Amino acid sequence: MTFPMIPNRVSIVVPCYNREKYLNQCLSSLINQTYSNIEIIIVDDNSTDQSVPKIQSWIRSLPTRQQQNIVFLSLPRNTGNAGAYTTGMFLARGEFIALQDSDDYSHPRRIEKQVEFLRKHPKVGLAGTQYAWFREENGKRFPAPNWLRYGEEIKKSYQKGKHCVCVATSMFRRSLFDHHGGFHRGINRIEDYKFMIKFFKNGATIENIPEILYYYRAHPDQRSRKNRKRQ
Repeated sequence: MTFPMIPNRVSIVVPCYNREKYLNQCLSSLINQTYSNIEIIIVDDNSTDQSVPKIQSWIRSLPTRQQQNIVFLSLPRNTGNAGAYTTGMFLARGEFIALQDSDDYSHPRRIEKQVEFLRKHPKVGLAGTQYAWFREENGKRFPAPNWLRYGEEIKKSYQKGKHCVCVATSMFRRSLFDHHGGFHRGINRIEDYKFMIKFFKNGATIENIPEILYYYRAHPDQRSRKNRKRQ
C-alpha cells in the first residue's frame, strides 16, 4: 500500500549502505535543488559503519522547514540495493519519483529539468539523464562512456538485451510504480536492466535527457565495480 499522491512533488529515493564518507555531498546536492517541492527519502540498508549517525547529524543541521521534507528509515536487516530502493518507493508521496545512489551527487537543476521534461512529454514515463563520472581522490570530472541511447534507439537496445539508461539518474511517474512495482530483489546484478524491461513490457516510454545532470563517483567500493568482479 502506497501513500496518497501529492501533485507536483518529487520524492527522491536514496538507498544507503556503508557510505558515511559520501553522504554529506550526496544529500546536500539534493536539498539544494532549484526545484523546491521535494521530499528526500533515505533508506539505510543496515549499515555497519557510521552512516546512520551521519544521516541523523545531517538532518539535524537543516532548518526545521527542510527537516519536514526528509523521511529517514533505518532497516533492521540488509535487503540489498534493490530492496532498499523499493522500500523507499513505497514511502514516496510525490507525483514523480527520482533515484540517486548515495555515493553520487546531482546537478543543482537536475530535478527541475527532469520535471520540466516530463511535463513537456506526457507520453514519457521515465526520463534518465546524461552524466559525468569523477574520481574520488581528486573530483575531476570526465565524460560518461558513450553507452546511453536516445529516442527509438533506447527501445531497440533493450530489445537486443543491452542496457542504455543510467538508472540512478532516473525520474519516473509514480503511477508506473503503483501499477508495476519496483526492483526485483531476487535478480542479482541485473536488477537495473530488469527494472527498465518491466516498464517497457507494460507500455511505458523511456527517454534520456542529453544534458549532464548527474555525477557518478568512481571508487573501489562502488557497487557496479564489485558486481563486475563477481561476474
